[in-house]
Amino acid sequence: MNIPVKAKSHAYEVQISANRLTEAVKSFDQQLSKADKIIVFTDENVWRLHSERFTAEFPYPFKVNILEAGEDCKTFESFFAAQSFLLEQKCTRKTFVFAFGGGAVGDLTGFVASTFMRGIPFIQIPTTILAHDSAVGGKTAINHPLGKNMIGAFYQPQGVLYDISYLTTLPEKEVRSGMAEVIKHALISDEKWLAELMATNSILDFSQADLAKHLEQGIRVKASIVAEDEEEHSVRKFLNFGHTYGHAIEAASGFGKLAHGEAVMIGMVYALILSERYGTIPATVTRSFIEFAVRNGYSFDAVKQFTFEQLLDYLMKDKKAEYGILQFVLLKKIGEPFVQQISIEECQEIDGLLRVLIKEVLA
Repeated sequence: MNIPVKAKSHAYEVQISANRLTEAVKSFDQQLSKADKIIVFTDENVWRLHSERFTAEFPYPFKVNILEAGEDCKTFESFFAAQSFLLEQKCTRKTFVFAFGGGAVGDLTGFVASTFMRGIPFIQIPTTILAHDSAVGGKTAINHPLGKNMIGAFYQPQGVLYDISYLTTLPEKEVRSGMAEVIKHALISDEKWLAELMATNSILDFSQADLAKHLEQGIRVKASIVAEDEEEHSVRKFLNFGHTYGHAIEAASGFGKLAHGEAVMIGMVYALILSERYGTIPATVTRSFIEFAVRNGYSFDAVKQFTFEQLLDYLMKDKKAEYGILQFVLLKKIGEPFVQQISIEECQEIDGLLRVLIKEVLA
């Protein structure tokens, strides 16, 4: 199944398949046959699990650069080491890079590719559910201790090869994290799809066919938005639903300690409370959503670990903030997102309401 991503800077496809990595990579033979070197960036966990299979299935000679796992690879030090690796391998502008791993590997690899010799081509091979979101759309970045994804570039891949048979080794925490972004895509696009997700016994137990269907829907939502607004000047901001407060929780916790999707799930509840006020979302929907989250094992403990004052510095570093004013993506109703300016005082008020609601639901 091929999904087109018609970004203005560069159009490409997301290929979704199972057990067809060799064929998917060979579809780029015309470009890869001209490459002087092929480099694969991966992380230590992914390589430990999949090195034997990947090496057998990858149809071209390659050199591998193994990064630290998770958000630990999205540092200045890791970025510099990756550039050094490419230079040591005598890579050139004719070199092709593959990102084989989750969202963090893709973010780091894309940023390295965008800056090495002012830009070399790369392809995403995601191995997580979360990467159905991060691998599509060309956002690349590393973290700064003062904020997540603060240093990066918009740089589209040549393609995304999503072989979902690699997802079977994911731990539950990573499944939850990835499914949070699927749920986000449903919230901003389709009430019926959201209802279907919330009606399932467990979002951890989808069959491969059902998971592929939900991932396809999520990718199509993102591809449609990216085609309209590649560099987040307007509607692409909608993809940040739940991320403003979620990123603050994630950054305060220390990158990698709380899974990205776990933080986003908390942020989506916060955004739904705001949407009751500025949209037409009933309070019953917000409550049923947090009950659904808890039923599926999402934790809200991180909220209790920080005061609003501790989160405020991270909130103010949100990339949507303009002139010191916070902007939140909210919902008029399910499937109809919009951006709303919110004062710091109101942010603190909603933070208090979130804490009360969590306590009530968990009581």
